Amino acid sequence: MITTSGLTKVYRSRGREVTALDGVDLHVREGEVYGVIGQSGAGKSSLIRCVNLLERPTSGTVTVAGQDLTALAGRGPRAGRELRQARSRIGMVFQHFNLLSSRTVQDNVELPLEILGRSGKERSRKALELLDLVGLADKAKAYPAQLSGGQKQRVGIARALAGDPKVLLSDEATSALDPETTRSILALLRDLNRQLGLTVLLITHEMDVVKSICDSAALMEHGRFVESGTVTELLATPGSELASALFPVAGEVSGDNRTVLDITFQGESATQPVISQLSRTYNIDISILGAAIDTVGGLQVGRMRIELPGRYEDNVVPIGFLREQGLYIEAVEQSEPAQQAQQVDRAPSALVKEDAK
Repeated sequence: MITTSGLTKVYRSRGREVTALDGVDLHVREGEVYGVIGQSGAGKSSLIRCVNLLERPTSGTVTVAGQDLTALAGRGPRAGRELRQARSRIGMVFQHFNLLSSRTVQDNVELPLEILGRSGKERSRKALELLDLVGLADKAKAYPAQLSGGQKQRVGIARALAGDPKVLLSDEATSALDPETTRSILALLRDLNRQLGLTVLLITHEMDVVKSICDSAALMEHGRFVESGTVTELLATPGSELASALFPVAGEVSGDNRTVLDITFQGESATQPVISQLSRTYNIDISILGAAIDTVGGLQVGRMRIELPGRYEDNVVPIGFLREQGLYIEAVEQSEPAQQAQQVDRAPSALVKEDAK
């Protein structure tokens, strides 16, 4: 549904050049919620603005719903008619709402339809439908100043849906909201994704956003994707920075001659007493150094750090038992055998670094 290939954006000012995007390849499947996460200055906002060509890429291509938007851009600074029509099918939700204070809630939602030349009756009907969809039917005649932050963002979402888009772009839509309101907005976005078949590309710096609603994610640093893939792939990939950030576990080795393992559980295995079975089966003492469990995309996922007595090569059989239970294992101790084991584990479930498939 959304594909970028070799996307580059260079800003020039006062004889200096700043590369915001450096050859980004992105592929978002139809009906997917895809999160791009990274620190400030990583290039996230430049990416999402290039996807709908609010920013013209320096090079590379952007394709949305099979249409090459970069081919429609032309050479002038103003968007042509074809590009404007293509943009009308892409909704955009902003961090700071961007509502017009002099207009009522209903009038704000009607604005895109007014620009598209729809009749007053059609605009009114559509706006009221959308306000009901986002839970604000009773606020149609209110003004933005009378709304809470979460309500303002719901108006922004309703406005973004006015043109019946198949793609919704969200630029840090929850970063100005408190945690409880953030959860309600994320739940709304997920509901809209399912009810309307929306493809959602969202930009965020909050791991909880990825954990709550994303099917796939990419980690962005210095204008590049350093990791990307489905969330389940990321969690199953040894050494994944995103997996570690989504489910951080810690714990220090208690002494020499010990094996420390990070274990990832998914689905049914997350609720099974695997560790106690391991201890009973092989009559070994197991120390749990840290653990985290949560629900990601409706799937229960957990990570645990455990310590076994003996070196890695002494625990090959117990580790094999864990793998047989469908668990993903990563050795934490950096002895030579552990490093070799990590390389073996990495191959079958390796993360696609530049996921443009």
